[in-house]
Amino acid sequence: MKGAVVITGVSAAGKSTVAQALAERLPRSAHVRGDAFRRMIVGGRAEMAPEPAEEALRQLRLRHRIAASTADLYFKAGFTPIVQDIIIGEDLKWFTNLIDTRPLHVFVLAPDPEEVDRRERARAKTGYGGGWTIAQLDAVLRHETPRIGLWLDTSRQTPPETVDEIIRRAAEAEVR
Repeated sequence: MKGAVVITGVSAAGKSTVAQALAERLPRSAHVRGDAFRRMIVGGRAEMAPEPAEEALRQLRLRHRIAASTADLYFKAGFTPIVQDIIIGEDLKWFTNLIDTRPLHVFVLAPDPEEVDRRERARAKTGYGGGWTIAQLDAVLRHETPRIGLWLDTSRQTPPETVDEIIRRAAEAEVR
């Protein structure tokens, strides 16, 4: 797999697990966790909400710019960067334009909301807070996110099966 990879979806879609598993399969790779950049803001962090404050949007855009720059730097150093974050709605198109590396492969993990709920209840961390519900994020994903890259219904897949499909169908996920 050449170029850069973006793995996105709602909370509990399996992004972190799949991105890490994909990175472990590739010979030279870097897992770029977008949420790590959010957590770096200690004083004055503004969390995203269904009706976000201007500061939350500004910090989200900063986080995305840092992730895109990081991906490009890893690529220039000979690695396949795998960026993983919640990048939905119109932000997905904006984000793909931030990354200079090509080819760029975008994978949208889109399990059904019932499966997301099951996964959310089974994990230690909580992805739904700040007023968000699974239904709200799922609606943004399915109705406001541009249909770019390859959308995968991973409801009935294990992470290794999803990684197999990502590798097998990488050409279908290329964006210009």
